[in-house]
Amino acid sequence: EAVFANNWEEAARIQNDLGDIEHDADNIKNEIRLHLPSSLFMPVDRRDVLEVLDLQDHIANRAKDISGLILGRKMSIPAALHETYTKFLTRCIDAARQAQVAINQLDELVVTGFRGDEVTRVKAMIEELHVIEDDTDTIQIGLRAQLYAIEAELPPVDVMFIYEIIKWTGDLADTAQSTGNRLQLMLAK
Repeated sequence: EAVFANNWEEAARIQNDLGDIEHDADNIKNEIRLHLPSSLFMPVDRRDVLEVLDLQDHIANRAKDISGLILGRKMSIPAALHETYTKFLTRCIDAARQAQVAINQLDELVVTGFRGDEVTRVKAMIEELHVIEDDTDTIQIGLRAQLYAIEAELPPVDVMFIYEIIKWTGDLADTAQSTGNRLQLMLAK
């Protein structure tokens, strides 16, 4: 919204906050890595946990990349794309949140020995994540078509960066889906 309004002071504040959150996430990731047991008797494979952690870190990093590029170039998203981009971004955030909800069930899965109703519930969450990610793909196709329709009116360099922002925004949902896929593999083991 700050970018749409060309409120670069507010955008800079938000980007700074996002950078702080991403930094905190890196610290938490490092703490988990340092304290994750390497015991043979962990309920889940250590590599699987580290892979999920890396995927979650990628979401935070990509969000920071998006805000950094937009702020660094003071990129204006064309008004004709505002509604569709907002819908796209919201759905990508929905995917990241859905992945978080599923991952937050990991402790319950450990308690139940990866059996029973909890597994069914997490599988349903992962299925919903796939539906959300499919939605983002559909919206992304439409958003690119909208940009293509107006790109001749825009500076070519701006167009290239807008396509990159669209791609990176889609990466949020793609990585969330990959997180769900990794959790699904953990359930299968």
